Amino acid sequence: MANESSLLSLEGISKDFYGNVVLEDVTFTVGRGEIIGLVGENGAGKTTLMRILFGMPVIAETGGFKGRIMLDGKQVAFTSPFDALDAGIGMVHQEFSLIPGFTATENITLNRESMKRNVACDIFGERMSVLDRARMRTRAAKAISRLGVKLDPDILVSEMPVGHKQFTEIAREIDRSNVKLLVLDEPTAVLTETEAEVLIQSMRMLAAQGISIIFISHRLHEIINVADKIVVLRDGKAVKSVPVKGVSVHDIATWMVGREVKGSSSMLSACSEKVFLKVDNLWVDMPGETVRNVSFDVCEGEIFGIGGLAGQGKLGIPNGLMGLFPAGGNASLDDSPVPLNDPHKVLNNHMAFVSEDRRGVGLLLDETLEWNVAFTAMQAKGEHLIPVLGGLFKLRNERTMKLLAEEYIKTLEIKCTGPKQRAKELSGGNQQKICLAKAFALKPKLLFVSEPTRGIDVGAKAIVLETLRRYNKEYGMTIVMVSSELEELRSICHRIAIVDEGRIAGILPPTAEIAEFGLLMSGEKTGKNGDAA
Repeated sequence: MANESSLLSLEGISKDFYGNVVLEDVTFTVGRGEIIGLVGENGAGKTTLMRILFGMPVIAETGGFKGRIMLDGKQVAFTSPFDALDAGIGMVHQEFSLIPGFTATENITLNRESMKRNVACDIFGERMSVLDRARMRTRAAKAISRLGVKLDPDILVSEMPVGHKQFTEIAREIDRSNVKLLVLDEPTAVLTETEAEVLIQSMRMLAAQGISIIFISHRLHEIINVADKIVVLRDGKAVKSVPVKGVSVHDIATWMVGREVKGSSSMLSACSEKVFLKVDNLWVDMPGETVRNVSFDVCEGEIFGIGGLAGQGKLGIPNGLMGLFPAGGNASLDDSPVPLNDPHKVLNNHMAFVSEDRRGVGLLLDETLEWNVAFTAMQAKGEHLIPVLGGLFKLRNERTMKLLAEEYIKTLEIKCTGPKQRAKELSGGNQQKICLAKAFALKPKLLFVSEPTRGIDVGAKAIVLETLRRYNKEYGMTIVMVSSELEELRSICHRIAIVDEGRIAGILPPTAEIAEFGLLMSGEKTGKNGDAA
């Protein structure tokens, strides 16, 4: 049970960016040892609210905010994250901020290293102190134990699976002696179901130790399982602040979007029996997602799903076929060979890819939305360019770029101020929609989409899936969709391949029993020649 005494109070918080109001009069409290589930559609204002709380520089640089923050009964106004840290507030962001070449211990104690004196200190002063590595390791081990996880303090971050990186981030925050409040922004988005359950148990342990937690997640069942209270943001306003008891996932989803949320339709367009994409003995050297020997066929007009547990190779398949990582084997599209290891030729081969890494691969963060949407079509096909002096050089066609961006902003319901807004100013879910728009702009015959709804709320997820279904039906676009969400694949795909240990364990129709998929994922059952046994 959460302690009723208030640790944090947000009162009338309002904020706008470039004339776009993202928060309006948001008010709620956080009790000591209480877990608050903060939910809302992408663009609802969750991340901005936490940036205000954490004193991120971007808030002051864009005019500050209205309202007040009360911590331990005193008004605070943090001008930098260091102020928030000193006050006992820790934050784990969506994107990792670890140093790959450092160990877990070194990352957890970074900038707060334990030091020990030596003889030189008597002559030259404290600056000659050296790292007390034994004490640092003890501190790191203690922080890890508070989470209740098994994590080697001496392992390098570069050698960790994704789940361990997330726990290292959290351990770093709770190593601070004065931590009172933790903000966890989508901490389970990169975790497997098993890892997510371990994290939820860790959150309960921390709350029992008196640490308050603001937990931001699009996985609504996790919110219900762990939170004491739910705060729902919609269009920048706090529309609900209620105890979790008696609340259903459907209730939360409806509050978030302000309308009834219906499950994705299972209606699929018909696909031919003609083999359109043929993959034989594909191997891909992608760290953490190695593909060893994969063969499958995709029919023309089909939505073909690829699922499986994290780290088993499902992400490696599209990354290898699109030339982003070293690959071998054979692949053909409409009986023409796919040029492996050459991304430019692949794009010219009527193929497109929406990467799971939207920030690292998918977006030009400092550029405008119109530049992002048109960029790949411009590079691969020479579109949106105006020839000058007989083609001696070319200029961007600003008019067609603007029209293209406006089309997809409307189609995908992208929340933004317009085509001139920079990609880095959008919420994560709206950035994902820009990645989709960029791929659609190529009008490909074959589209790979990898984790297209990762980090996207229920309302936006429905829009993305319906858009993929519409492009498949209206344009006959063949789609290969990779996702960690099995129910998502079952709602949209004609067939679903499960990858286990770098190979296709089996291929099932979406109507197959959930247990059949579970057996393939666990390696307990393997189909022959790419078909489920």
